[in-house]
Amino acid sequence: MTDALILESVSKLYGDFQAVDSLSLRIPRGSVYGFLGPNGAGKTTTLRMILEIIRPTSGTISVLGAPSALQVRDRIGYLPEEKGLYKKMKAWSTIAYFASLKGMGRKAAKTRAFELLEQYGLGDFAESKTEALSKGMQQKVQVLASIAHKPEFVILDEPFSGLDPVNQEVMEEVIRDMSSAGATVLFSTHVMSHAERICDRFVLIAKGASLFDGTVDEAKALMPRRVLIESAGDLSSLEQLPFVKSVQEDLNQPGLHEYRLKPDADPHHLLDAAYEKGIRLTRFDRSEPSLHDIFVHMVGPEAREATVR
Repeated sequence: MTDALILESVSKLYGDFQAVDSLSLRIPRGSVYGFLGPNGAGKTTTLRMILEIIRPTSGTISVLGAPSALQVRDRIGYLPEEKGLYKKMKAWSTIAYFASLKGMGRKAAKTRAFELLEQYGLGDFAESKTEALSKGMQQKVQVLASIAHKPEFVILDEPFSGLDPVNQEVMEEVIRDMSSAGATVLFSTHVMSHAERICDRFVLIAKGASLFDGTVDEAKALMPRRVLIESAGDLSSLEQLPFVKSVQEDLNQPGLHEYRLKPDADPHHLLDAAYEKGIRLTRFDRSEPSLHDIFVHMVGPEAREATVR
């Protein structure tokens, strides 16, 4: 499979400030790729360099096989972080207008606009001016305007921002539909649950540098395993097991302990050990680390600056 996007040692300096630091990335065609990181990590700067809104200080970028996004801009869809629409334009005409800017004929653009509005729950508002729409509806219109021309590569900068839970689900549906149609989707977000549900892969950056690039399962494999055990018996012998990394008792629930196991440990070995030692358990809860846990673990103190739930 060829790559829709290739970044090789891309850096961006603003004076003495290193916004992006030697970032390399390959995104396969047809994949849904999450671009994660705390505020100020360099996500938006990187997306703007990909689109050649700004240029890197060093490094190279290839988009859809071209050395510049400007050469293939009609094949790209982009939703910027700063949202904005023409207030007096109707919803359908806004979508059709942006589609026409990407080379779609006027009649086809209008038809496409009405199709998208109907498909994603805005059919009754097609003739409404955008200023009369709710914030969530405006966001949906702008997203639909960015994909109306059926782009091969879509870049969405914080697409879930400002949406209520229902419209966040609609946004996930939009991304899945684009992927099903063969498009490559790259989106940045602070909402880890969305990324965990819909990403094929993700890259996590902090201070402009990549901390991880891979699948959620690959990231989970690097994390300590977490097991909750509750018992009225003596659990001290379990703490000495070689695959146990740490143990912490819940002060609010006597008898409940959180065991952190080494990344390659099988939690069931802890259960087997308890059985062999004759320890009676009233609770054994094995839980996989979430993307939120991975984010906090890898980013560290900077994670507190981001809205990760």
